[in-house]
Amino acid sequence: MSDTPPTPFDGLRVAIFEARMAGALGDLVSRHGGEPVAAPSMREVPLEESPEALAFVAGLAAGRFDLTIFETGVGVRYLVDLLAPRMSKADWVEALKRTKVVARGPKPATALRELGAAIDVMVPSPNTWRETLAALDDRAPVAGLRVAVQEYGKPPVELLDGLADRGADVTRVPVYRWALPVDLNPLRSALARIVAGEIGAALFTAAQQVDHVLEVAKAEGIEDDLRAALAARVVVGSVGPTTSEALRANALPVDVEPDHPKSGHLVAAVAANWRAVGKAAR
Repeated sequence: MSDTPPTPFDGLRVAIFEARMAGALGDLVSRHGGEPVAAPSMREVPLEESPEALAFVAGLAAGRFDLTIFETGVGVRYLVDLLAPRMSKADWVEALKRTKVVARGPKPATALRELGAAIDVMVPSPNTWRETLAALDDRAPVAGLRVAVQEYGKPPVELLDGLADRGADVTRVPVYRWALPVDLNPLRSALARIVAGEIGAALFTAAQQVDHVLEVAKAEGIEDDLRAALAARVVVGSVGPTTSEALRANALPVDVEPDHPKSGHLVAAVAANWRAVGKAAR
């Protein structure tokens, strides 16, 4: 008998639906003794010609926005890159001085600080639309203000509605959209393995992943089987409240959600709790 103590995952196969940070997430799973199964389910496609983004930068430079909400770090960087021919980084800093800057968590904050921009309102964890609106109510009430919102993938409907309900004049700034991966084979393979009982845990790190996983499962004719497997045999890990809402809205389980909405915390929480959930297949 081996004297080597079991690792947290103890060899459990773990499906990872993340794309951009899939390598880092897979490394974390491996460090906890799991076998990562890469199944990227989405990609970010920059909007090369976005009239809204062009109008936004012109308005920002002219001081037409009282407050600007930056939702994602990748969105900030895409926006800066998209508008580089029209606006230098120094110009960005000057333009952002003409508006109150709101960062929805650490990722957009990091991207803004890379520019050298000051942040007026930092949205606290878990960085959902609820915390965004609460932070604004407390520190920067928006009634009568002109508010720009840098979007991520699709319109943040609850946030936009909440701002409008509070009397803000809201301008949407779409920068990129979400699409399925170019190569769907890894995702198709992982979903088939989940249905076959070969994968014991699945990690969702974004709400859009839920839609794409179900879309591909439906196209493969295995949606019902996938739902049954996730309900009965697979430990479903969700990175945070927004992703959990998407899972539950689609009648899928949330077995583990970490206290902090970060990928590293998600892996650690699933590694520590998958046995207690009592349904992981080998």
